[in-house]
Amino acid sequence: MLPRVANTALEGIRVLDLSRILAGPSATQLLGDLGADVVKVERPGAGDDTRGWGPPYARAGDGSDAASAYFLSANRNKRSIAVDLACDAGSALVRRLAAASDVLVENYKVGDLARRGLDYASLKDACPRLVYCSITGFGQTGPRAQQLGYDFVAQAMGGIMSLTGEPEGEPVKVGVGIADLMCGMYASVAILAALRHRDRVGVGQHIDLALFDTQLAWLANEGVSHLVTGETPKRRGNAHPTIVPYRVFRTSDGFVVLAIGNDAQFRRFCAAVDAPLGGDPPIGSALSSAPVRERLRERSCRDPRFATNDARVRNREAIEALVAEILGERTTAAWIELCERADVPCAPVSTVSEAFADPQAVARGMRVEVESSAFAGGSVPLIGNPIRLSETPVSYRRAPPGVGVDARDVLLSYGLSEDEIASAVSEGAVRL
Repeated sequence: MLPRVANTALEGIRVLDLSRILAGPSATQLLGDLGADVVKVERPGAGDDTRGWGPPYARAGDGSDAASAYFLSANRNKRSIAVDLACDAGSALVRRLAAASDVLVENYKVGDLARRGLDYASLKDACPRLVYCSITGFGQTGPRAQQLGYDFVAQAMGGIMSLTGEPEGEPVKVGVGIADLMCGMYASVAILAALRHRDRVGVGQHIDLALFDTQLAWLANEGVSHLVTGETPKRRGNAHPTIVPYRVFRTSDGFVVLAIGNDAQFRRFCAAVDAPLGGDPPIGSALSSAPVRERLRERSCRDPRFATNDARVRNREAIEALVAEILGERTTAAWIELCERADVPCAPVSTVSEAFADPQAVARGMRVEVESSAFAGGSVPLIGNPIRLSETPVSYRRAPPGVGVDARDVLLSYGLSEDEIASAVSEGAVRL
């Protein structure tokens, strides 16, 4: 019997997850958060590669390493079953599970599952309602289809590293596996669209997603700028290509991000640079350098070189030099207070620990504790899901599982008898 998850958007949807690492698991975790029953099919023994991608590791109840933080980040709300796909009985077992599933997600190299009769073409006739999502480095077609793809490779080949880093420095990847994560987001959207189509016409379909394709897709304005002009975008560090001033600036004791997105905000900023600030004792009623203040107020807001965003982009160096000089006169806290009062977007550059401790993050529940006796203290801390649904909220029902710990429960819920389970174990198809 399918586990019931009441009052969730995807109640009754079964997802068979044959994916590893991050792109596929992040997609299936999202589906699980929305209420789908996700069964993670892993290799016997080691399981998902990311289980060993540490330290750090969360601690088990006995003090040993339970799972890497990397694995924990993308595998909650799943049940795990360890199946040996290399043996005929294991492949046959997965085909049986697929026939009773709504969605199958896999990220094997092109052709690998076909040899086991587990590709879409092999399953289509027997499972006509199945939504089958394949995630690879370069897709099922094209001259690079057989190449292995990883997040770092996609970031390098897909253009984002050429846009990230200081202008005179080396190309830099994004600090998390963003190509994988964005591919996972595209996958979850595609799966939901395919389920909608299946529910209307009764037929599933194959989804072919590539890290390289999705990386190109989220080049967004920089990608389209190239297509429109033929010019190659360049690294600008923390500066924005088409909005000024919009970057990190040094204060007297740290850094702030100033994100002035329109001319009205720029005018408010100009008017506020010498505004009195609160505090006891006062943070300061005026800038220490009146000539600098006057240059910004009198020249920046009235000078045609700076009057509009278009003009400021064309005269980037001049206006950014003025703003940098002024922001260096006060502390980060003072500028945050002043800009908030002036309704000008400004923010500190927080560490990860500061970001999670921010009152807004706390109020929005972005750190969650998921109960599980497998972990020390009876729970494991995870990042909350940002989706807020008024009628069918996300739920945190299961902590990331150990390898194969749910095998018997999964097989029984998919209709296998105790004798069939015993036979699968004896044939080496599954480990309990």
